[in-house]
Amino acid sequence: MLIQFTVGNYKSFKDNVTFSMVAANLVSQDKSLDANNTFEAGSKIKLLKSAAIYGANASGKSNLVQALKFMRAFVLNSSRETQAKDSIPVEPFRLSTETENAPSFFEVIFLLEGKKYRYGFEADGERVHSEWLFHTPANKEAKLFSREGDKFTRTAAFKEGKDIDERTRDNALFVSVVAQFNGKISQRVLGWFEDLHIVSGLKDTDSRYNTAEILEDDLLKRDVLPFIKQRDLGIEDVKIEHVPMNESKLVKNLTDDALIKLFLEKYGDTKDSIVKTVHKKFSNNGRVSSYVDFDLADNESEGTKKLFAFASSFCAARAAGHTLIIDELDARLHPLITLSIIRFFNSKESNPNNAQLIFTTHDTNLLSNKNFRRDQIWFTEKNKYGATDLYSLAEYKVRNDASYEKDYIAGRYGAIPFIGNLKILETSPDD
Repeated sequence: MLIQFTVGNYKSFKDNVTFSMVAANLVSQDKSLDANNTFEAGSKIKLLKSAAIYGANASGKSNLVQALKFMRAFVLNSSRETQAKDSIPVEPFRLSTETENAPSFFEVIFLLEGKKYRYGFEADGERVHSEWLFHTPANKEAKLFSREGDKFTRTAAFKEGKDIDERTRDNALFVSVVAQFNGKISQRVLGWFEDLHIVSGLKDTDSRYNTAEILEDDLLKRDVLPFIKQRDLGIEDVKIEHVPMNESKLVKNLTDDALIKLFLEKYGDTKDSIVKTVHKKFSNNGRVSSYVDFDLADNESEGTKKLFAFASSFCAARAAGHTLIIDELDARLHPLITLSIIRFFNSKESNPNNAQLIFTTHDTNLLSNKNFRRDQIWFTEKNKYGATDLYSLAEYKVRNDASYEKDYIAGRYGAIPFIGNLKILETSPDD
């Protein structure tokens, strides 16, 4: 479970900002939100099941997702995919002389197997400047290791890191290297990052194939297919067909002969999955006479393709109780479909394992005290120096019966675009 994430000096974030999934001490007008949208994650902590992030275009919403995505990739790959002289693909805040040569900051607090961990690092394009890992085995946080430049400090609780500091390159993370040498605690930390799923709501092709693979497993299909059918898309069943790669549409859509040859040389022995959706066919008297197969890629809407693509991610997160992060969740989806996904997570019944959904969106229809507690709504806003600020609606004194959507559009919470004088657009060229 994600508890908290902090990032600083990365892309549009100049100063450190913190995103939290800790439930604030507040009471909703609709008490069912407090019961369904939160869960006890221990004797002293209550977490949120979902969070929505709003903001104007270019305000930094996607950069927050990118920051988590970078951290995840660097933790998982820094010890095995980089060479000694490789640069670290981190981008500092570039609009200030104060930060352009300083390291970027990343820290995450998470819950794993009932224990809280705090892990973070500072890095620039050349090296890791600092790194730390703490855990909370009882009531008090305790250090496992820390790193400042070339100096590593380990505690007795982190015996697995012995002598591995000398094997850790400047551009690699200590926790990643220790995990490569079978360190148990380090492997658990990397395992948490592996289970943190981050996807783009605008790019769903890869996810479409993941869902197709899952639907070939009868046990997993029992989870995913009902999720798709319940969204009123007219789909009764899904079939997966395989064709040789040289007969695939991926190849047939290519026009360059040399490119086709290269493609088949690489993929010629494999097969491409074709997804068919099954729909009812009706007779004149309104009865079902037969069923018709549609090609998902050719015959279904873009919204249906997206929902199909992410159905496996939703169901997998729900089943395992993992955290799922989606940038632009609402893109190409009807508002009621988006709302149904959010309610899928904000429910004791449909989300018994307390999976978490974090997403960016522009859909103000969701901004309602009937859908979210105030601490589940976040905003990004850039200041006049181009730096992003991140804050929660819980920081505002807002009445429980307030119209979040109306107040947001009116600019009471910030995080909306300043368009300027719209009357200019209404002026005729002949005026």
